[in-house]
Amino acid sequence: MTRDIRVLGGSTDSEVKRKHAFVTRARASRIPDGEYLDNLGVYLTRQTLSRINFMQQLYSQILHVHGVIMEFGVRWGQNLALFSNLRGIHEPYNYNRMIVGFDTFAGFPSVSPQDGSGVSAGDYGVVENWEMELEDILDFHCHNSPIPHKRKHQLVKGDATVALPNYLCDNPATIVALAYFDFDLYKPTKECLEALLPHLTQGSVLAFDELNAPDFPGETIAVREVLGLSRFAIRRDPNSPLTSYMVFKG
Repeated sequence: MTRDIRVLGGSTDSEVKRKHAFVTRARASRIPDGEYLDNLGVYLTRQTLSRINFMQQLYSQILHVHGVIMEFGVRWGQNLALFSNLRGIHEPYNYNRMIVGFDTFAGFPSVSPQDGSGVSAGDYGVVENWEMELEDILDFHCHNSPIPHKRKHQLVKGDATVALPNYLCDNPATIVALAYFDFDLYKPTKECLEALLPHLTQGSVLAFDELNAPDFPGETIAVREVLGLSRFAIRRDPNSPLTSYMVFKG
């Protein structure tokens, strides 16, 4: 069964056509299988490379901060894979740096009035059973780094407003060094921020995908209500119009 996958996009028709043509070229690549992964840079777009650089920037800020990494809104899992590889590069023996991802893997479970009229329940889904394939992908990355017998990632499927409190109850020792919010929505962003507050430490990084984004007003409203915009310096990535972060001061 194939789901109807709906996302919001700001590209022109000509940009979409060029991107689809490039995807076709990448899927039909004549680079030999034994060299393909080593040459993925051939097919990286400027936008994707900018995102990778941003994740590197975030990770560098938590190298001396104890705790786990959490992502809220995993979708295809690109960020989780990047975090896994960045751990393997910068702190390969830190098996304590668990990477935990929360997602319904079925799109938005619901939307609130604070989210505006541009989004709907079910938006931003993925293909059926994608989380199972993502597990295998993350296992590959784990086994490509030291201490592969230690499980260092976890996917938590379901509504994070329920799943996160349950996770924290089951894992009361949790300290969160980095939390990446990509829910886009008001309710889960607000409730998960509230649940995380007792598990943050000075230096914890909170990163966001859609702050100050007119298409997704709920994320900013949630941050304003829980943290207050004047209490923290919200830093942006100069290579991206949307991604931003703040360093928790307590």
